[in-house]
Amino acid sequence: MIKLVACDLDGTLFNSDMRISDENASAIRAAQRNGIEFLVATGRAPRQSRKTIRDYGLKTGFININGALVYDENDNLQIKHKLPNEKARVIANILEQNNIYFELVTAEQIYSSDISKRVVNLARALMTLNPGVTFKKAVATAAGSNAMFSMTLEKDFDKLLTNPKTEIMKIIAFDAHGPAAFTKVKKEIKDVDGVVVTSSSAANIEINDIKAQKGPALLDYARKKGIKTEEVAAIGDNLNDASMIRDAGVGVAMANAVPAIKKLAQVRTKSNNDNGVAYILRKFIKNNAKE
Repeated sequence: MIKLVACDLDGTLFNSDMRISDENASAIRAAQRNGIEFLVATGRAPRQSRKTIRDYGLKTGFININGALVYDENDNLQIKHKLPNEKARVIANILEQNNIYFELVTAEQIYSSDISKRVVNLARALMTLNPGVTFKKAVATAAGSNAMFSMTLEKDFDKLLTNPKTEIMKIIAFDAHGPAAFTKVKKEIKDVDGVVVTSSSAANIEINDIKAQKGPALLDYARKKGIKTEEVAAIGDNLNDASMIRDAGVGVAMANAVPAIKKLAQVRTKSNNDNGVAYILRKFIKNNAKE
């Protein structure tokens, strides 16, 4: 029996227009009515993701910033794993020395040194996640999306990182040249003790505290709720979903998932443009009714 489902956003719950289909939204409500708790698991910050979900009239819990923060459906903070500022400064220096654009993510804000680069890089990420989307459409979608909702322009990252009141949850770096562009910096960052490097598209890397991963955060939350591992499912499509696909009792890969996620998962569902989340949720509801 499945009692808890964690679900990624980009490439999973979102279709290529960065929207939640009516069918997916309806299936989430049906799952909740049938006793299945639904968590949105995303690299996004709380305010941004909460607004996105509430715009569809949905009420869910959240695994935010890849597991740095976890909230229940009533917005109560359950788990917190920040990236220590001294480590964030080391990583920022590595990225700067390699001329790679990056952003600092806190619980409430995303700090960018160049807003135009933010839009362009978000657009490129959308194109990577959704083949066939034109650059022009991707830019328009990115500029008007909730991903810009919490964006703040900050030219002096060092000032932020030396402020003890600043709590960095994640650093995200972008490069249009894809994975090869990150080979050198990933090696250097992995020398920093206690951090983890993941990716939500071929055009980015995301750096968190090693405890701030979707899988460990999901199981920590399940334990708090008294839910067994075998009663937990996770749905995703990309590399930053790997830990929760691996750790959940049932790991579900989208049809559009990268090969590594398909290999890791026990179950596959339809694509993000074919209501894959709704498809698997209906299966969970049906199977639960038999038990």
